[in-house]
Amino acid sequence: MSAAGGGSAARYDLPEVDEFTRPYWDAAAEGRLLLRRCGECGRAHHYPREFCPFCWAGEDRVTWEAASGRATLYTWSVIHRNDLPPFGTRVPYVAAVVDLAEGPRMMTEVVECEHARLSVGMPLEATFRETAPGIAVAVFRPV
Repeated sequence: MSAAGGGSAARYDLPEVDEFTRPYWDAAAEGRLLLRRCGECGRAHHYPREFCPFCWAGEDRVTWEAASGRATLYTWSVIHRNDLPPFGTRVPYVAAVVDLAEGPRMMTEVVECEHARLSVGMPLEATFRETAPGIAVAVFRPV
């Protein structure tokens, strides 16, 4: 994540979009979650990388694929203080790690859920938060 400059207040929730990650961020802006899958070992991974982090197959063997958006809650922490803009306006929020149905583990946020209802293994589904015009990030909510 990067801070946006240009005279406006710094933002720490905006992705650094480059040529390689653009398909991921374009899909997210459309409400779709993408993963990378290796054609050599068959495993999916997240965050997007140009190579397979498991067997080291090169970019020519790793492709984008649509994820189902289904996940289960692996672990979480309720954040009560974060001074980095704009997170301070969102506290308390739930920083989480989820296990995607396709296998990879993903850092994210759980939304639309009372903190007392959170439990390991809770079924979740992806939804998307627009963080700036044309830019969205995947967050998860209970099914």
